[in-house]
Amino acid sequence: MIKAGIIGGAGYTAGELVRILTYHPDVELDFVFSTSRPGTPVAGVHQDLIGEIDLLFSGEINTEVDVVFLCLGHGNSIKFLAENTFSANTKIVDLSTDYRMDGNHDFVYGLPEFKKDAIKKANFIANPGCFATAISLAILPLAKAKKVEGEWHVNAVTGATGAGVSLSATTHFTWRDNNFSAYKTFEHQHLNEIGQSLQWLQPELDMTVNFIPNRGNFSRGIHATAYTKFAGSLEEAKAIYEEQYKDAAFTFVTEENIHLKQVVNTNKCLLKLEKFGDKLLITSVIDNLLKGASGQAVQNMNLMFGLPESSGLHLKASYF
Repeated sequence: MIKAGIIGGAGYTAGELVRILTYHPDVELDFVFSTSRPGTPVAGVHQDLIGEIDLLFSGEINTEVDVVFLCLGHGNSIKFLAENTFSANTKIVDLSTDYRMDGNHDFVYGLPEFKKDAIKKANFIANPGCFATAISLAILPLAKAKKVEGEWHVNAVTGATGAGVSLSATTHFTWRDNNFSAYKTFEHQHLNEIGQSLQWLQPELDMTVNFIPNRGNFSRGIHATAYTKFAGSLEEAKAIYEEQYKDAAFTFVTEENIHLKQVVNTNKCLLKLEKFGDKLLITSVIDNLLKGASGQAVQNMNLMFGLPESSGLHLKASYF
């Protein structure tokens, strides 16, 4: 059995990891570390787990676990790893932004549909951001095929859980309910990793991604639409995407209209392609906490340990 630890156990992504790993056939959850709640029941915070686990939050770290997931606020993973040393055999999956950009570190960007071989060999994974996952899966096949001709225009909506568990003025129920707003227009932090991936795949073209992120009045999920100029036919575009994702465990190209209820509470990404004149439109939907965070983190862990990619991730959407 793979022994796993979670650092930063009280947040949404940690809660999803606890749920997945508790029932993963090849994993034993060794500890859930929290500086704010040591000695208290994990199910006291993640209350859907009452009656399912007896684990307490730990104030100590087992540095000999096989894999550790970092569910810390952005900027804190670097600090944590500077202050805590794990065994040479411990694999690390970081869910923050700290190691996503290429630089002087050993972390592999963990987008399985495009980095599977590198992930299998990696000891350290930088898990992609939620918006970055939904958008990258929508636009990268065209870049890999060297078919992007110009700017991308992207509009995406995320649920309230995308802002994390800490309260702010824009996460209160009275603000979110019956409301909708844009934020961080053209400068969202996930643009950097999306741009980096595009440059990996089509470096000869300087591609601008015009991204408008929005807050929706629902709890979880991301609905993204992306369009760009494309000289080919819709059939040619579909062939590119179907070839890219033919062996993908969780990413599917469909002819059906897509919406969030098809993917919420799953590790799926659904994509639909449409052609309007000289423009190709791709719609992408994911669950921001699963395919956009914890589910993808476990998908990466499975690849790192040579397990089936979907092990422990046979999650079903709640349609009603």
